[in-house]
Amino acid sequence: MTIIDSESVDLTTPTGLMRTSLVRPAAGGRYPGLVLYSEIFQITAPIRRIAAMLASHGFVVAVPEIFHELEPAGTVLNYDEAGAARGNQHKITKTLSSYDGDARAALDYLASSPHCTGKLGAVGVCIGGHLAFRAAMQPDVLAAACFYATDIHKRSLGQGMHDDSLDRIGEITGELLMIWGRQDPHIPREGRALIYHALSEAGVQFQWHEFNAAHAFMRDEGPRYDPAVARICYDMTLELFHRRLGEDRT
Repeated sequence: MTIIDSESVDLTTPTGLMRTSLVRPAAGGRYPGLVLYSEIFQITAPIRRIAAMLASHGFVVAVPEIFHELEPAGTVLNYDEAGAARGNQHKITKTLSSYDGDARAALDYLASSPHCTGKLGAVGVCIGGHLAFRAAMQPDVLAAACFYATDIHKRSLGQGMHDDSLDRIGEITGELLMIWGRQDPHIPREGRALIYHALSEAGVQFQWHEFNAAHAFMRDEGPRYDPAVARICYDMTLELFHRRLGEDRT
């Protein structure tokens, strides 16, 4: 593991500036790039710790504010009922094209960074898992890790609550790591089965892991956190990205 540097930049997107946290190894050289997507609460302390962990293992990590059009830059929603209600409303107010435009802006920024090799991946939790899933539809995303990705089975992401993520699975050319909690009420067994069969039918390369855990078991705050399972999941995530993205220190 290595010492890291962090900074914030405002990236231009079709719907305005997107505040993005950048975390990377302090040592010189070029590293693979990852877009890390947060929960509906945006860039909270647990999300920053995930970014730091990934960067310390040799990645340039970009963490965008997923609701940048709807909240002032730097806004973090609280882990409470009001914060959840606000985030869930934003989730279905923002358009699908805006989510996809944000992904392209973050990926392009990483690809052009002097600190990045140009090999790109995506990772996310909750809504971020769904956004990482959609980012994997971009042809330059070589791998994506999706933790308890919400709304895929319900097609309920974005304005209109009728997303096309299931329909576009055939556009995914990289490898997916799909991780779920069996006690997660947001993605029941039937929903997970729908996604599994859609991926299989499309011939996507993917790993599939289910744990006896609740929703948000990766978040290192609150009663649902399962540190033992989280460590296993982080090890699988690092294996995926090191294997698929490689490393270039020239």
